[in-house]
Amino acid sequence: MSTPTSLELPDGVRRTTIRTARGAFAALEAAPASGVCERDAALLVPGYTGSKEDFLAILDLLADDSRHVVAIDMRGQFETAGAGEPGGYAAAALGADILAVMHATGARHLVGHSYGGLIGREAVLAAAGAEFASFTLMSSGPGALTGPRARDLRAMLAALGAGDGQGDVARPGNATPDSAAPDSATPDSATPDSAAPDKAAPDTDELRAGIAELWRSHLEPQAVAAGVPGDIVAFLGRRMRGNDPDGLVLMAAHMLAAPDRTAELARLDQLPMLVIYGENDNSWSPAAQENMARRLGARRLCIPAAVHSPAVEAPATTASALTQFWDAAEATRSYSAAVSGTA
Repeated sequence: MSTPTSLELPDGVRRTTIRTARGAFAALEAAPASGVCERDAALLVPGYTGSKEDFLAILDLLADDSRHVVAIDMRGQFETAGAGEPGGYAAAALGADILAVMHATGARHLVGHSYGGLIGREAVLAAAGAEFASFTLMSSGPGALTGPRARDLRAMLAALGAGDGQGDVARPGNATPDSAAPDSATPDSATPDSAAPDKAAPDTDELRAGIAELWRSHLEPQAVAAGVPGDIVAFLGRRMRGNDPDGLVLMAAHMLAAPDRTAELARLDQLPMLVIYGENDNSWSPAAQENMARRLGARRLCIPAAVHSPAVEAPATTASALTQFWDAAEATRSYSAAVSGTA
C-alpha cells in the first residue's frame, strides 16, 4: 500500500464529498490560490488498499498551475461507502463510477495509480476517449498482476479464507469480479494451500475480522519496523480496516485476472497518454510498463529511485511531469481546434 509521509492538508486543499448520479465519493479537492481555474480539471484515482491521501503531496503542486484537482476514494475504499451488491465491484461498474465523478467535477484529465489505472482504463474505453483531455497510467500495468506481488495477494486472499485468486473467489453469490497487491507480504503461513476448497465462503463480518487481524499481526508490525511515524501507522490501520471487506476481495480477484486491454486503448490514438513509474517498481515491472507505453504510443517517464508510489516518493518530479503533460495536451488540442476552425 502507498504510505503518505504526512497527513496535513496543504494550503488550498480541503476534504469534501463528490455527489454523483452513482452515489457519493469521499475526496480531497485542491484549487489554485487565485481561485481562478484556467486549465482543465484533473481526477486522481488511487490503487488497491490506497486512498485519496496517497496524493496529498502533489495536490497543491498540481493546483498551482491554475487547475482544479480532485483525488477520491473509489467505491468501498476507506471513506467511500461500499457497493450494495458484488456486481458493484466489477471493473465496468467501477469504471462507470469514475466517469460519474468526472462528469460531476468537470475533470478532463484522468490519472490512475496502480489498480486505479486498470479501472481508469475501463472508464476511458467505455467512453471511447470522448470528453477526456488525457489519460495517465501511474505505476500500473497492461493486465493481471504477476510475480511476487501477485503471490502476496493470493496469500492474503487465502489467509482471509476467500480463495487464492486462481479460480472463483469465495464470496456470497459466487460473484465473478472483473487489482496492485498490498505492498507488504502476508505471513509466510498464509499460503494458497491454506485455503480449504470445501470451506464455506466467509461472510462480511468474518472477512472484516480477518482483515483486522491481518493488520494487527502482520502489516502493523511491518510498518513500525520500517520506521513509519506513529500517526501514519494509525492512519494506515484505519484505512485498511475501513475498506469494504467484499470490495477488498473482489478487487483483488480482478487484479489477478485482469485482461490485457492495451490494444483496445491504443486504438484511441487521438487521446494523449502518459505512462509514469518508478525505476524500482515492485508490482508491474518497469520493463512491462515500458513495453505498454510503446504499444500505446504514449509518453513515458521512469522516475529514478522511485518504487511503486511516485506521488509519495518523488512528489516534485511527479507533479512537474503531470503538469507539463497536461499543459502540452491542452495546447495541442487548442492548436488543432484553431486549425480546424472549431476553436
